[in-house]
Amino acid sequence: MTDSWPPPGSSADALAAQVWVPIGVPGYAGIDKARRATVLSERFGDDGWHYSHVVRGQVVGFAEAIAEYEESYRRFLRDRPALVALLTIEAGNVYDDNPTNVFDDEYDQPNTAMNHYQDISVRRVIAELADDPEWPAVVAAGAGEVVDLVDLRTGLTHRSPRAKGFQGPGLLQIRDAGSPGYVLNPALVPVHDPALITTLPTRQDWYHVEGCAHLSVEAFWQMSKVIEVRYDRFLALPADLRDDPLSGL
Repeated sequence: MTDSWPPPGSSADALAAQVWVPIGVPGYAGIDKARRATVLSERFGDDGWHYSHVVRGQVVGFAEAIAEYEESYRRFLRDRPALVALLTIEAGNVYDDNPTNVFDDEYDQPNTAMNHYQDISVRRVIAELADDPEWPAVVAAGAGEVVDLVDLRTGLTHRSPRAKGFQGPGLLQIRDAGSPGYVLNPALVPVHDPALITTLPTRQDWYHVEGCAHLSVEAFWQMSKVIEVRYDRFLALPADLRDDPLSGL
């Protein structure tokens, strides 16, 4: 292109800065979370990109999408009273990739090496059951008390807060197949609404070959996640990068 469109500094350029366009489905990040953010900020500027999700045909923000994720865990656990009893009798808290996850209560995790959502969803759902008179066996006693909990996968003891509704002596990882908490891995928890299911036949990630495959809450999360960028920043890319704006992720 010989001329830029819209011209920098023009009123059209200001309008383009207000338009956000999805440029691709990045998939699972894991420990690449920080590196990916660096690549995208260098390419589009710190204020020129963000993650969004496509939920029932609409591009929505993180809060709306994570509510669907949590609802999948809510229905999964409420439909399995034996699993709830097992969890609350044997475990005092749950974590994803690191025992320090027990200290994170919010889904927004700008400073973690990896995002962890399944443990927070489980804690929130069990805490709700502790306040629900229809679940008298799930009790809130001892919530927040810092106690010694034995990791049911490694055998190591960790000082951890007791999560609301959990009465057991164990600390339960809900990630690896080698852990007794694998049943709560998000690849094994089905998404609660078929309208949230999407597929991409050319992609096969770890969550496509475990549990519920493309029907899982993990598949929903990863396949609905898109990167949106400001249109003026996209138009400023070299032509080769426009064809592959997520290259290097």
